[in-house]
Amino acid sequence: MSDEIQISLSQVSFGYGHAPQRVQVLDAVSFELKTNERVALIGRSGSGKSTLMNLLAGLLLPEQGEVRWGGQSIGTLSESARVAKRRTTLGVVYQFHHLLPEFSAAENVMLPAMLSGVNTADAKRRAHGLLQQVGLQTRGDHRPGELSGGERQRVAIARAMAAEPSVLLMDEPTGNLDEETADQILNLLLKLSHDTGTSLLLVTHDRRVAGQMDRCLQLHHGHLQSVDSSA
Repeated sequence: MSDEIQISLSQVSFGYGHAPQRVQVLDAVSFELKTNERVALIGRSGSGKSTLMNLLAGLLLPEQGEVRWGGQSIGTLSESARVAKRRTTLGVVYQFHHLLPEFSAAENVMLPAMLSGVNTADAKRRAHGLLQQVGLQTRGDHRPGELSGGERQRVAIARAMAAEPSVLLMDEPTGNLDEETADQILNLLLKLSHDTGTSLLLVTHDRRVAGQMDRCLQLHHGHLQSVDSSA
């Protein structure tokens, strides 16, 4: 693992609403994700895990503090510049695959690369290579409705990797799957991370999943703390 920091929060605070109904979700939270590091984020429902994920992804901006991608403060970027940088810096995988139903698996995987400026031929080559990596080399022409839940999530992972991001952010990527399929997806993610050097931040409620990461953090009452995922 390298000491290079890929993404970080520094003293970030965020809340919803106004006093007296205001809910403080994050309170001066700091966090660093290094190159080729795999981190699990756990916490009860409503603790703010998805809010933290959206801040890291630049979909929300902090009320206080700073979010950095590769050393650059995203608060200094215009919205269009932030979107452009996100496409090449981050891949995001959600619990629900969010594939476009009218497009084939290969076309879904091609889109992020094409949006990042890759030409169609190269994007197609990259998509087929990624589908092979996730074990779906024979399913590229199938639309999402013709794939199983596990297959759709594999396509979502391939799509997230299409722009060759340095970081994968994942919000309960195995939460909708049976245990056997979830294990297959987790093993796939770990292999991709090891093979490509991509850093992982995985939000999960499953300590069995969390136990396979390098370290585990818990979000509790607006603060992050290190925990033993096997406890």
